[in-house]
Amino acid sequence: MYTLDDHSILVTGAGRGLGAAICEVLAQEGANVFVGERDPDLAEQTAKRLRDKGLSADAVVMDVGSDDDIQEALKRVNDRFGRLDIVVNNAAIDVTAPIDEIATEQWDRVLRTNLRGPIMVTRAAVGYMKPKKHGHIVNVASTASKRAWPNASAYHATKWGLLGFSHAMHAELRPHGIKVSAVLPGGMRTPFLLDRFPDIDPGVLQDPMNVAQAVKWVLTMPAETVIPEVMVIPMRESSWP
Repeated sequence: MYTLDDHSILVTGAGRGLGAAICEVLAQEGANVFVGERDPDLAEQTAKRLRDKGLSADAVVMDVGSDDDIQEALKRVNDRFGRLDIVVNNAAIDVTAPIDEIATEQWDRVLRTNLRGPIMVTRAAVGYMKPKKHGHIVNVASTASKRAWPNASAYHATKWGLLGFSHAMHAELRPHGIKVSAVLPGGMRTPFLLDRFPDIDPGVLQDPMNVAQAVKWVLTMPAETVIPEVMVIPMRESSWP
């Protein structure tokens, strides 16, 4: 299997939840992990927690909706270790509201974070990866990119769009030695769900560390193999057929 030892990895939306779990799992594999997060306190708390475990982690304060932040973050990763090996586009938000009640500003904010962000991060990352004919981009989509439920139109639109973008990049970047994968998690025990839906049964959700392990698996495939798409769902998620 491919090793992540000494690889430089940027994970967006990594201050808590799935992003933090991905950072921990990849750092345990010997990677130099950069905790990309809009909230500086969350970024540093997560990075420090990993460093306290003897792992390589740095906080990178960034808003994936800002082109300047993206450029500065990727340059920092590349300058620190002389390489940008992997980017995990994990940052995402949601607004739960009927289509006739969701405000234009809310729609724009979800689109900016969930779809425009990964597209801009990918575009910038490719500039570092193409010359070396090496790299891997993981887009964290969702089961929301395969099915739909009420009052989440913006989220569905962005996640379906992200999955389509991921497959487009898989086809476009393969000749340049760059792998692109989409990981589609089902419900997880993270603040993304638990903070917004206090009545949800945690027993039907999965530990985000399990999804992080799937991200590691995708990243450690042999060089001749790529996983364009994989779904990771809880055993008790009955809303999935």
